Amino acid sequence: MVYITRRETFAAAHRLFKPGASDEENFRMFGKCSHPNWHGHNYTLEVVVAGEVNPETGFVLDVKELKNIIHKYVLEKVDHKNLNLDTDFLKGIIPTSENICIAIWNQLKDKIPSGKLYSVKLYETENNYFEYRGE
Repeated sequence: MVYITRRETFAAAHRLFKPGASDEENFRMFGKCSHPNWHGHNYTLEVVVAGEVNPETGFVLDVKELKNIIHKYVLEKVDHKNLNLDTDFLKGIIPTSENICIAIWNQLKDKIPSGKLYSVKLYETENNYFEYRGE
C-alpha cells in the first residue's frame, strides 16, 4: 500500500455559534471564535489517498489529477470565502475544524478515481490540526 498526500492552502472566515443561542451563551461555548463579526484562518489542507501502484503508470493516482479534484470540489468553495455563508457543503453545520474535516471528506470520498481516500487533515494554526479518516 502506498500513501500519497497533496497539500493545499486556503484562507477563510467563519464564526462558531449555535443558532438560537444568545451571544453570551455562544461566547461561553466557543470563546472568541464566536465573535459576531467573524474571524479567519490561513488553513493548510492535506488529502491522503492510499492504494496499490498501477504497473502501467507507476502511480496510485496522478497527483495532478488529485490537485484538480481538490480544487474543484473544495478549494473553489472555501478559499477566500465565509464558511458560514458562502460554502454550500457547510450549510447548517457549525464550522469547527472537526466538522470542516468531515465535510471535506464527504466532498471527496466519491471523487477519487483510483486508490481510496485515506484521510483529510486540516491545520487551523501552526499548533492545531484535525484529522478525519472516515467512519
